[in-house]
Amino acid sequence: MNNPRKPSKSRKPTAPRKPAGFSPRRPAAFKSKQEAGATEQWPMRLNKYIAHCGICSRRQAAELVKDGQVIVNGEVVTEPGVEVTPTDIVTYKGQNVRPEDRKVYILMNKPKNVITTSDDERGRTTVLDLLKGKVKERIYPVGRLDRDTTGLILLTNDGDLAQKLAHPRNSVVKVYKVGLDKSLSLNHMEAISAGLELEDGKAEVDNVYFIEGKKSEIGIEIHTGKNRIVRRIFEHLGYTVETLDRIFYAGLTKKDLPRGFFRRLTEREVIQLKHFS
Repeated sequence: MNNPRKPSKSRKPTAPRKPAGFSPRRPAAFKSKQEAGATEQWPMRLNKYIAHCGICSRRQAAELVKDGQVIVNGEVVTEPGVEVTPTDIVTYKGQNVRPEDRKVYILMNKPKNVITTSDDERGRTTVLDLLKGKVKERIYPVGRLDRDTTGLILLTNDGDLAQKLAHPRNSVVKVYKVGLDKSLSLNHMEAISAGLELEDGKAEVDNVYFIEGKKSEIGIEIHTGKNRIVRRIFEHLGYTVETLDRIFYAGLTKKDLPRGFFRRLTEREVIQLKHFS
C-alpha cells in the first residue's frame, strides 16, 4: 500500500466523519468495480472492509470498530461507516489487513465441544482450530452453533454473502435433527407447529415431524435466526434436548461429509448459495 494521506474534510456534510489520514480525492490507482473488472467496490465502508479481510462478519466488524480496535492510517477509527480505499492502511491487532483476493467457501460438519467463533479467550477449541494449516486465507464462521450442537457451519471470507445469509429478511432455511429425553406428545408437536410464545416473541417453525417414526427424534425446519431457538422451544415444553444436529443449511446438506470434516464448496454450490440468499 502507499503512504497514508493527509487529513481532509468529508466530501458530503451528511457522510460519516473522516478520521485523520483520509483524502476525499480519488487516487490515480483507484478503480471502481466497473473498471478493469475489479473484484471489490470502492470506496468501501470500514466494517465491510474488515469483513472482506476474513476477520469476522460485517456486524461483528462494526463492533470491533466501535470498540476502537481498528486503526486506519495510524488513527483509531470508531465509526464503522467511514469509507476506505485500496491505498488506506488498515490495522487490526497490530497487523495490516486487506481484503482477500481469493474468496473461500468452506462447509464443515462441526463436532461437539467446538466453539463457533474465530477465537476463544478461555482457550477452548474453535472451528478455526480445526482448519489450521489447511486453509491459508483468513475466514470466519457465518452465524453460530452452540458448543454442544453439531452439524453444518459455513466459513468464508466473502463478507457480502455472509451478510446476506445472516440477514433475517432472506429467511435462510435450516433443518435440525433433535434428540429428546422422552417422546414428544402430539399436542406439543401441534403447539410447536402453531408457534410458541417465548420470552422474545413467537417462535415460528416451518415444519416439525418425527424422524423414522421415533417420537423422541424430531426434525424441525426453521428460518429464524433467534439465539438457541430450537433448544428453547423444547425446553419451554419441559423436554431436555440431548442431541442437536444441523443437517441442512441454505440448500447445503451433510452428504458425504463426516462429523469433524470439512470441504470446499463447488463453483455450482457457490452460485446456488448466492442465488438462494
